Amino acid sequence: MNKVRLVQGNEACAMGAIAAGSTFYAGYPITPSTEIAEYMARELPKIGGIFLQMEDEIASMGAIIGASCTGVKAFTATSGPGFSLMQELIGYAAMTEIPCVIVDVQRPGPSTALPTLSSQGDVQQARWGCHGFHSIIAIAPSSIMEIYYQIINAFNLAEKYRTPVIFLMDEEIGHLRERFELPEDYQPEIINRKKPESDLEVYLPYINDESNGVPPMANFGDGYRYHISGLTHNEKGFYSSVPSVVDTEIRRMVGKIEDNVDDIAQFEEAYADDCDILVIAYGSVARSAQQAVEEMRAEGISVGLLRPIVLWPFATDYFTKACMGKKAVVVAEMNLGQYAREIRRIVHTDTPLKSLTRVDGEFIYPIDVINAVKEVL
Repeated sequence: MNKVRLVQGNEACAMGAIAAGSTFYAGYPITPSTEIAEYMARELPKIGGIFLQMEDEIASMGAIIGASCTGVKAFTATSGPGFSLMQELIGYAAMTEIPCVIVDVQRPGPSTALPTLSSQGDVQQARWGCHGFHSIIAIAPSSIMEIYYQIINAFNLAEKYRTPVIFLMDEEIGHLRERFELPEDYQPEIINRKKPESDLEVYLPYINDESNGVPPMANFGDGYRYHISGLTHNEKGFYSSVPSVVDTEIRRMVGKIEDNVDDIAQFEEAYADDCDILVIAYGSVARSAQQAVEEMRAEGISVGLLRPIVLWPFATDYFTKACMGKKAVVVAEMNLGQYAREIRRIVHTDTPLKSLTRVDGEFIYPIDVINAVKEVL
């Protein structure tokens, strides 16, 4: 029989990270993500892994970047203020194409704000927190089982695309407890970074691989000598300011993600094709939206739900098609409309868009979604 447990979201995240093959965690305690660090501190030594409590979030990010260079799957966990501190090194990981996973269990901000309550205020920070030109992958799960499966997916995407991946939970999901059950024969798909096949002397760590834009990555200690720098660089990794070289490298790094949206993006739909009014929600708010949609459908109201699981990269073509022909679109989120701004860009100008928001630390309940839908009927 399958073993059934009552599991907290943060615990499921840590369990999934280990299942994905992570053997290195560096972090600094911060509410509401601390349970992840506690779990990793207890469990990693049992499998020969390494847990490091760092002096701050900047050091945590630096540690996982360094660990990843040696070939291990590394991650950290934090919340809003710590996530802000990590941004420079997240940009460094993007520029140097070092795979790693950053878990952000969101809480209201700015600054210390409401550290024990819930928010989805880091959605745009996840995408645009780093300066300059980059793309990013960000995943927002909405259930305990999905946390487990999607954190494995986060590590797989980090390895496949040589990129940092943001795992955007929120406090409601991180501290939620619900049924956890894996099939007895469950074996997750595990993706590891592509290794170089060239001779040691001719290895190019940032070669423009025409197949998918992702160059192979040699681990420190494998005998390959190469240069890593946050400066713009050529295929050898050395600094270059030659316009053609810089342009090619930046466009390749962005394109390896933006050109593969169809492979990366994931959604869940309920009545989305057969509805007049479309509700878009993610993370914990999608749970309220799901119940609201079911209740309204029972009343004969033509409403459906679209839940993006991967928030970034933004699937413009998919959302454009999904919103086409709708009488109205409602976007529900615990911020001041951060994802609604993205949806508004692709919704037809004649289609009303209702942004349902909340920023006081309280949850968006099903009745809130129902009322928002009825306002646009």
